[in-house]
Amino acid sequence: MRAIVEPARLDRMFFALADGHRRGMLDRLSRGHASVSELAELLGIALPSAVKHLAVLELGGFVASQKTGRVRTYKAEPKALDAMEAWVAKRKTLLNAQFDRLDAYLAEQKGKATR
Repeated sequence: MRAIVEPARLDRMFFALADGHRRGMLDRLSRGHASVSELAELLGIALPSAVKHLAVLELGGFVASQKTGRVRTYKAEPKALDAMEAWVAKRKTLLNAQFDRLDAYLAEQKGKATR
């Protein structure tokens, strides 16, 4: 059984992924580590903006950082997606169950109409 994810954590995660720049950063980091400057240059944004976006991703649990000298490097945290995946899977299961009940009901009504 999957663990229940606290609502505030899910809120931070969905918020973190709600921005195209942050999704772009996460896409890039899924291929390997990158510095703040590399990520800012890739997306064509200023360093302070990149730092703010990365802070949101870090708060959401999607990235972790390490500072060596003056360079801060980020890496993706793939396990962060597990919580979102569990939340989506549960809703998908509930929706599929509703559709299965609807199919059964419609089949029953069709059977009654042909009698």
